[in-house]
Amino acid sequence: MTDISAVLQRADTNFDQSLERLFELVKVPSISTDPAYKAECRKAAEYMVTTLNDIGFEASIRETAGHPMVVAHHDAASPDAPHALFYGHYDVQPVDPLNLWENDPFAPALKELEPGRKVITGRGTSDDKGQLMTFVEACRAYKDTHGSLPIKITILFEGEEESGSPSLMPFLTANTDELKADFALVCDTSMWDKDTPAIAAALRGLVGEEVTVIAADRDLHSGLFGGAAANPIHILTKILAGLHDENGRITLDGFYDGVEETPSNVKASWETLERSSSDFLGEVGLSIPSGEKGRSILELTWARPTAEVNGITGGYTGEGFKTVIAAKASAKVSFRLVGEQDPAKIRESFRAYVRSNIPGDCSVEFHEHGGSPAIQLSYDSPVLTKAKNALSEEWPNPAVVIGMGGSIPIVGNFQKTLGMDSLLVGFGLVDDRIHSPNEKYELKSFHKGIRSWIRILDALAKK
Repeated sequence: MTDISAVLQRADTNFDQSLERLFELVKVPSISTDPAYKAECRKAAEYMVTTLNDIGFEASIRETAGHPMVVAHHDAASPDAPHALFYGHYDVQPVDPLNLWENDPFAPALKELEPGRKVITGRGTSDDKGQLMTFVEACRAYKDTHGSLPIKITILFEGEEESGSPSLMPFLTANTDELKADFALVCDTSMWDKDTPAIAAALRGLVGEEVTVIAADRDLHSGLFGGAAANPIHILTKILAGLHDENGRITLDGFYDGVEETPSNVKASWETLERSSSDFLGEVGLSIPSGEKGRSILELTWARPTAEVNGITGGYTGEGFKTVIAAKASAKVSFRLVGEQDPAKIRESFRAYVRSNIPGDCSVEFHEHGGSPAIQLSYDSPVLTKAKNALSEEWPNPAVVIGMGGSIPIVGNFQKTLGMDSLLVGFGLVDDRIHSPNEKYELKSFHKGIRSWIRILDALAKK
């Protein structure tokens, strides 16, 4: 029996106890956004400190202006082993509306959805208590078997992820030297499907802008002034329509600077995932893909930049009808970024484009709504390759490397503040109902998640 086999066997033998420890954590209603649950958030943090200390970590609570952080350290058997920072969050979303829950959200239980398919029910089972405990229990199995860990590990658990992480950046900045490692491990994402593990190697960045076009000094009667006075709604909608050309490409100057084509082998692997336009769009009642022509759905949502209008206001929008020419009109516009696109340059290019299309007797105002660059882990990164191979050993189907259309701020924070890339490996499923009533986590995901981290830790320790 090899060393890794012994650790995997220990995880299997002790799985019932691992499940009990997860249940104890889920029972704590650590709702970070509601001040009424402040004491419960601390209770969850204290539970994690106790759990980690039991394994042999040096764990402690770290105070912040909000809910506390949990920080823990454990050395590796070899001084030459790599050093990883593992991140998760112990806080959860509110449970409202409570009447839609089939069971008490903080009374975790096992439920059989169908023959052979059991799930763990309760708030936070998938997001993120079940996920973070897969890693903790993998470390426990390693310690129980060998008395040591294969790599050096620092753990950071926060209690405000579900309420915007207001304390995170100040904490990272104040504790950079302590938290810095060779790379970060994040377990807060999903698998491709129930039998196919996934590693997220790319996260799109974001630029948010609010633009207001101002014309006359008041709303005007459309009979008296129509045809003569500038209409800011006309001006604004023409500007917005001009953001894309007939092929779906974005027209801003320099917009595609830093955007590289996805490697052909990666695109080929995405094609094997067999997600068609009709499958993807059919879920929301659509069928015809938008965006750049000649691109697959996965490429459009994972690897290409976007410009989207998120809202437009102007003029009279109440009940009935009012014949006015509005004095002003506004729109909220967001850009999803990829590769090396610079958020500041994208913002300025957008503003320059808008200003160039404003009539001389009108004006424009802008309001910034944040900006962050894209995150891209090299597709041939040794860390990614080792993790992919390790996952493929555990699950029925080989692991796939995917992108993510949205943004995960913590990954950008780790890169910007700590200078570390992040490996995102998660074991959630799209139907886990996170943030919704009746959240669940597959029992198989929890069990094989523990085994997966054991394999990954073993792989990362090897040269």
